[in-house]
Amino acid sequence: MAMRGALTLVRPCRPIIPKTPPPAARASQSALQARIEHVAQPGPPGHRGALTNRRGARRIRADAQEAVMAYVKDSKSARVRRQLDHPVIDGDGHWLEPLPIFLDYLKQVGGATLVEHFKSKDIERGWYAMTREERMDKRPHRPTWWGEPANTLDRATAMVPKLFYERLDDFGVDFCLLYTSLGLFYIGNTDGEIRRGVARAVNRMNAEMFAPYRDRIAPAAVVPVHTPAEAIEEATYAVKELGFKVVMIANHVKRPIPALAREVKDPSTVRYFIDSLAFESPYDYDPFWRTCVDLKVAVTAHSGSMSWHGRESIDNFSFNHIGHFAAASHAFARALVFGGVVRRFPRLRFGMLEGGVGWACNLVTDLVAHWEKRSAAPMERHLRPTNLDKTMLKDLFTRYGGRAYEDKMDELLASPSIVPPFKTNEELTEREYRLQQLDDFAAAGVSSAEELRRQFADHFYFGAEADDPTTAWAFRDPHRLHPLFSSDVSHFDVTDMTEVLEEAWELVEHGMITPADFREFTFENAARLHTALNPDFFKGTIVEGAVTRLT
Repeated sequence: MAMRGALTLVRPCRPIIPKTPPPAARASQSALQARIEHVAQPGPPGHRGALTNRRGARRIRADAQEAVMAYVKDSKSARVRRQLDHPVIDGDGHWLEPLPIFLDYLKQVGGATLVEHFKSKDIERGWYAMTREERMDKRPHRPTWWGEPANTLDRATAMVPKLFYERLDDFGVDFCLLYTSLGLFYIGNTDGEIRRGVARAVNRMNAEMFAPYRDRIAPAAVVPVHTPAEAIEEATYAVKELGFKVVMIANHVKRPIPALAREVKDPSTVRYFIDSLAFESPYDYDPFWRTCVDLKVAVTAHSGSMSWHGRESIDNFSFNHIGHFAAASHAFARALVFGGVVRRFPRLRFGMLEGGVGWACNLVTDLVAHWEKRSAAPMERHLRPTNLDKTMLKDLFTRYGGRAYEDKMDELLASPSIVPPFKTNEELTEREYRLQQLDDFAAAGVSSAEELRRQFADHFYFGAEADDPTTAWAFRDPHRLHPLFSSDVSHFDVTDMTEVLEEAWELVEHGMITPADFREFTFENAARLHTALNPDFFKGTIVEGAVTRLT
């Protein structure tokens, strides 16, 4: 195989993305930049902005070299966009990589042998060949099925970069952060040749195929994280050699429990644990986080938890799918806080995609509640076992407990705890002091509930889809957070690509958020996530002027 250890390309690699966009894209950029500059300025009453020219008399086309764009209609989302005085940034769109074309790139990366190895892999794990009795016996979880749009125009849009680009106006979207679909299924593969080969091939493919459209689309690089070394290698290659500005990682690695794995030939058959990369990992990922800071990229994570404990239905996809992105992000966010990553890397920002923001509202309030009860000071003040006054305890047992308590008084006073039982208060106290782990929040390095809340809110951004009403929670105290408008186009939950922005606007129409909240949701949060480390992220794009004016 061509891929062992460091990746070896069959053909020499070269930078894919040109330093300047090609003529068509430059023309598009010029026309659309004028549109955005116009929209961002205060206008007279009734000003409509987005999809009209300075006189509001005709539609501005994205490609100045073509008379008519493909399939442009006056969609509901386009009409919403015309009402806005700001651009719309899609924080998490997707495309469907055409597999025959992808295989050509995979061959460039690892040769024909890697292509055949890839084709031989059954990501459905033989599920369809099993009887139900076999599934009950072996417990394979239900694989994804019918997960791509059957609307013909939308399917073609999902698979053809030029068509995707030309339809952005109809989506009501000015700029799109575009993520892989194929890579999602392989970024965590335990087979290193498959995992790293697919990532490299997807990155080369997406860099090359979306290069003409970089004024409105920024594809995200796929960065596998099975080890810090492979993550650093692929992120560095993607940014420095291919010109990516966005990286996408898996937010965890499923690893076999070492003691169990040593007892079997196939470690994949034993119980696993979830390594969320930032807390109690067998690897030190700080060099990777530092690399991301050096490369000036936010860490965006797009991983789910289907097949985790409690998400293992053998027959029901929805049973496994509901909440699975949120569950994986929940674990990742906790790890980043409890592992001290956000403290050690205060400039680094994290985007947790596709799980919504409702779970994060719950998590930040739960973190604060636990800090108030289980950080070192309240633990010692309120929960240290030796704080109990045995004299008072004996008196209360005697006065209110009656004969049953009097008969067992010595045992009750010797070990009053049931968690665990049969230990004295002194034993329970001293063993924890010996461990020197009284403060679960020590690595977070926070000294107040407000500092903890700010640490969470300032570093994390949350991909929220248009049909999720819990997005409104993020705009209210005490859990004010940063949701990212995320279309998720090209996947099963978007049945019409032209209706996504309009559906998000219903939050405003129903009084759940304000127009200012909507501006933050659909524009400002994505801009701030990606410019926190790279102020030039949107330079040369049609939203450059509007982003520059953000304070």
